[in-house]
Amino acid sequence: MSKAPRAIRFDSQQPGEPAGDVPIRQGDLAILPESEPIDAAIPVVPVRSRRRFSWGSLFVAGLSGFLALAAGVWVENTIRSLMSQNPALGYAALVCAAVATMALVVMLARVLRDILRERKVEALRERAVAALVGGTPDEGRAIADELVSLYKRRAQTAQGRAALQEALPQLFAARDILTVAERSLLAPLDALATAQIAQAARRVSLVTAVSPRALVDVVFVLVACARLLRSIAGIYAGRPGTLGLLRLTRQVLNHLVLTGGMAAGDAVIQQVVGQGLAARLSAKLGEGVINGMLTARIGLAALAVCRPLPFVEAVAPTLSDVAGDFGGWRGAKEAEA
Repeated sequence: MSKAPRAIRFDSQQPGEPAGDVPIRQGDLAILPESEPIDAAIPVVPVRSRRRFSWGSLFVAGLSGFLALAAGVWVENTIRSLMSQNPALGYAALVCAAVATMALVVMLARVLRDILRERKVEALRERAVAALVGGTPDEGRAIADELVSLYKRRAQTAQGRAALQEALPQLFAARDILTVAERSLLAPLDALATAQIAQAARRVSLVTAVSPRALVDVVFVLVACARLLRSIAGIYAGRPGTLGLLRLTRQVLNHLVLTGGMAAGDAVIQQVVGQGLAARLSAKLGEGVINGMLTARIGLAALAVCRPLPFVEAVAPTLSDVAGDFGGWRGAKEAEA
């Protein structure tokens, strides 16, 4: 809302007048401009910290190189020994080594592709955060074009891509462009990812509530979390390999540590399943609820890490959205009582 200028006498200073305001003279009057308050809700652009030298990384690199040289020498000696004893066995070993080398090269190429794709998504999200603060329309259009290129092979985004391309010429602000891109391309993917998280949380809570062994609980939770991470990564940026999954797991754990997402105490249980219900549940059922909520939190962290855009207009899913079905146990429990 615009404010009317204040008019005061130039020859007398009003009490309470800011000393830093410079009056604009108009005859015998002076107009003092008033500064508008700064909106405190503007997001801050995260600054990527520089990677420092790590002795652990140097150790892993040196050990990997040593093991690779040792494996190469061992393969060479084995093939030479077989050649001297029986040429047929030597050629067979050479063919097996060639097949294994070709498979290793293909695996490394896939790992490199997964890492480059993940870094592309991270860079795209950082650019989107910067564009929301003070980006130009050209920057917003460039991000939208990269999103279209990222999902051009997805059948479920065909209609959204067409709607975004049709709306781009009519948008002249970076935030508006990213809002339409989020609404057109990421809304169906968000719904699919949220459904995957809710399904995994329900499955973990049910299995851990009825399983008789703690070891079975641990193994099942680990496998379910790994499948959930790979599924969410496949929804947003492509299904990662083994090393890509390990890198994604590290990013998710870092996100959970920074946001305090692993806290799942009695207050969280009461928030999801109702006030005082945790005290009336059996120990095994309460353990299943906690494991399901931890799985849901890991899924939400993976969603935040894998999503190529920050949440612009859409509301980020919460624990109550993906674990709200646990509240259905309260009705069953009260009905039995």
